[in-house]
Formats: sequence, C-alpha cells, structure tokens
Amino acid sequence: MPADSTNAEDDLREHRRRIDEIDERILELLNQRIETARRIGGIKHSRRESDIYRPEREARVLRRLRELNRGQLDEAGLEALFREIISITRAAEGGLKVAILGPLGTYTEAAARRHFGSAIQLTPQSTIDDIFRACENGQTDFAVAPVENSTEGGVRATLDRLITTPLRICGEVHLRVQHQLLGANEKLSDIKRVIAHAQSLAQCRNWLRDNLPAAELIACHSNAEAAAQVQNEPTTAAIAGARAAARYGLVALATGIEDEPNNTTRFVVLSKRPAPSSGDDKTSLLLSCRNRPGALFHLLRPLLNHGVDMTRIESRPSKTGLWEYLFFVDITGHSEQPAVAAALAELKVEAGLYKNLGSYPVSGPVSR
Repeated sequence: MPADSTNAEDDLREHRRRIDEIDERILELLNQRIETARRIGGIKHSRRESDIYRPEREARVLRRLRELNRGQLDEAGLEALFREIISITRAAEGGLKVAILGPLGTYTEAAARRHFGSAIQLTPQSTIDDIFRACENGQTDFAVAPVENSTEGGVRATLDRLITTPLRICGEVHLRVQHQLLGANEKLSDIKRVIAHAQSLAQCRNWLRDNLPAAELIACHSNAEAAAQVQNEPTTAAIAGARAAARYGLVALATGIEDEPNNTTRFVVLSKRPAPSSGDDKTSLLLSCRNRPGALFHLLRPLLNHGVDMTRIESRPSKTGLWEYLFFVDITGHSEQPAVAAALAELKVEAGLYKNLGSYPVSGPVSR
C-alpha cells in the first residue's frame, strides 16, 4: 500500500476514534441533564407545581445558546437539536399532551414537533374547533393551530375560535410550507380530482390551473386527511407534505407546487396559563373600534404615545352588525412591561371590545 494511502487510513482511524470519544462525552452529559431534570421535577412536585413546560424559560435557553454558538451549526440546526434535547429531558419530568389537526402527517403535527420536540403525546383532532376544545376541557395540556399564511392570510377557523376561547397564546411557530402533489400511482395524467385543505388549494391555485386544469378541486379538514383518502384511489391526488407522503405510502407526482416559493404558515401554541416574560416577546390583541370619526386612529394612538411597535393588524367582520369589524393586532413586548402595560390600559378604555390573546416569546428561525 502506498505511503500516502497508509497515512490517510491512519488519519481516518484517528478521527473516528475522536468521534467515538466525543459521542461518549455527549451521552454522559445527556444522562446528567436528564437526571437533573428529574430532580427539578421532584422539587416542583414537593411545591405542588405542575408546569413541566415553561415557554419563557425555554426561549431564554435557546436564545442564550444562539448567542454562544460560534461553531458549525446554523441557527435553525442549533435550535432543532436543542429543542429535541429539551424535549427528551422534559419527558423525564412528565409527559405533555398536545392537540393538533389530524390525522397524523399534517403540517400542524410538524409545527408541534418543531416547538415541543418529539417526546410528546400528540392528540389528533378532526377540526380546528376540536383542537381548541380538547385543550379547553383538559384533555390536553396544549393546542397547536395554524393562524395565518404568508400567501392566503388569516386562517378563518382559528381566528374565529380566538374570539371565544379562554385559552391564551403562549408560543408561535413559523413553518416553511412546501407542498407536494401525492398519489397512489406515478401518472399525473390520470388525476381527475385533487383533495386538500382549502388553504392549500388556494396556495397552489396557479400550479393547479396550469397543470391540472380539468381536475375537480375538493376541500377537506386537513392535508393528512386528504393523503389518507387517496391511498386506494388512483385517479385522485392530495396536496400535502413529505411527512404525509411517508406516512401513507404515497408517490410524489410533483414537488414544490406552492405558488409562492417562501410560502410560510404561522402556528400559535395555546394553553390555559399565560406565559411570563422571556425578554423578547410579542403580544396579540383582539380589538374593536367605537363608532366615532377616526375610530381606528383613536384606538391605536396609545401604542404610538407609549412607543409600542405594532407588527401586524388584520380585520375581520364582527358578525354582530353590518360593516362592523374586529381587529387582530400584534405588538412588540410583553404585557408585563411598563410601557406596554400603560399602552394597553389606555387602549382598553378606548376599545369597544378588548381581549388580550396572550404574550409569548418571539419565534426562532423559520423551519422547513
């Protein structure tokens, strides 16, 4: 064997030995972390505390790790890795039950796993209303629901339930949505019907018009439900993601069929408990104007007066009167911060309807 080949083999063997040593150290540290988590759980139990998940604490941990990171991991990879470590560690204190839109394989499942990690018990629900109901009645600890899409705007069913629910928003997830056309066979020309959630059909309308102009478009409760339906229907396709394709054994007839390449959906995480300040938060509000000239200006003026930045406003018909609207508003900061609290106190007086939907940590990097 040539000398240079021998040297390369020796170098490879040494690097592999180093990898084994590093893996052993990682395993030892992970076990130490889990044992520490169990002790924390014991302390909480003795104090009759049941909050296994603390969104503000986890947000601070991840933010600190991003600031410390000087190595090879990008921000999204770092967060994904440590969310999984935190999830496994958290499971040592006790499990979390999370309501999602089912069946398994939905983007809502992906968002829940992105936020909580994989060491959770998912409870799939048939509709968005059922997601809220499962958490409201104590069947689950948390709920995850889509609230808006970068292409199609607000998700009506979620916005409607935010009006009435006692749940509070305690987190958010931004998920890059990459649609695939899935079928039981490999022939796009055989497809006569396409099934998907109404939002997904809308997000792919141009592609469908150009590639399947004669296909019947059918809306259903979720994309995973659509994927499950087409398993034995060779002339029907579903719009869903790679997770659904793998779960239901379907073939990708086309990929990347969303009309906007940066198509992103924002999901909210809900619970019965408000989230304390993490140091980098936003607050979501539900408001209506009083019937007066310049009503919207007067409604929002307290934010300007106290230097509070408004990052989003969306209007919806109130359903209580002709041409009356509700406004969903996001602002920077936590409702416990002095400037935000002062602005909200004035806004509450000015508003015809005022509801604080929750203050929660700002989401990390967008996940694919």
